Amino acid sequence: MTETRLDILTLFAGVVLLMIALTLFGEYMRQRAPTSAPRPVVETYLTRVNSWWGMVTLLAFAALAGQFWITLLFAFASFAALREFLTYASKRQADHLSLALAFFAFLPLQYLFVALGWIQMFTVFIPVYAFLLLPIVSALRGDPDKFLARVAGTQWGLMICVFCLSHVPALLTLPMPTGSDRAILMIVFLVMVVQLGDLIEYFAGRQLGEHKLAPSLSPKTAEGVVVAAIGVFVIGALLAWITPFSALGAAIMALMAWGAGWMGNLVFAAIKRDRGVKDWSHLIPGQGGFLEQLDSVIFAAPLFFHVSLLVLE
Repeated sequence: MTETRLDILTLFAGVVLLMIALTLFGEYMRQRAPTSAPRPVVETYLTRVNSWWGMVTLLAFAALAGQFWITLLFAFASFAALREFLTYASKRQADHLSLALAFFAFLPLQYLFVALGWIQMFTVFIPVYAFLLLPIVSALRGDPDKFLARVAGTQWGLMICVFCLSHVPALLTLPMPTGSDRAILMIVFLVMVVQLGDLIEYFAGRQLGEHKLAPSLSPKTAEGVVVAAIGVFVIGALLAWITPFSALGAAIMALMAWGAGWMGNLVFAAIKRDRGVKDWSHLIPGQGGFLEQLDSVIFAAPLFFHVSLLVLE
């Protein structure tokens, strides 16, 4: 067994213990609540923790299986997320070819470039070539009705659901000083700090928070952000052993990634309010679909990838 696989198993065991602790804490808070006065914050917290059991297990198996399966897992996640997003985007019959290209050409090509490690190509393919081709294809169909909104919706879906999310498996291409196979642990680090930070912010913000930051969009509070930022900084330092960074460097990277993810969550909240929907889908009862689970990671991944690449080169 390689050192990296042993570290993945060790980390997985530690995460399982953490998930058990989080579950027991939620059950304790539920028991404290009077039966006549249900606490939606606690129930939502427990629903999130329960949904993460499946996510943690799936990510651990993919990480142990190797780079191909990690890339395939996120390609599938991109496909599902793009489907959810475009369900609420403006489109007409004239856009069918553009949508087919998005799902069955641009998406697989983006992940092929990631798998091949063609950094120069996967960083420009969608925001340059796909963005230029999509409006041409739609224009050739001859339907100008809401043309800009239709094209922009498809482009934005490709940007966040495919381009941004593909930067998670792209972390496998980082020049790791301790061995190329340890790049998988960078993915684990990113997902853990972002998701744990979101959980801390959710619970602390609703239990302690009073000052909402964007009341028309989200119940997020200044108090929750401060508590989460401190928690993420500490978590990043504690997980420094799976990264090529020092404890301080890992803490700063964790804080940066979570901050980007927090802002991404706010952006998605604004999009959902604009579309008049509560959840992107009903894949996970009480927790929505793929986009609800990945919104923070989507915004954090490109920034984390490029800063890591700059530091490690």
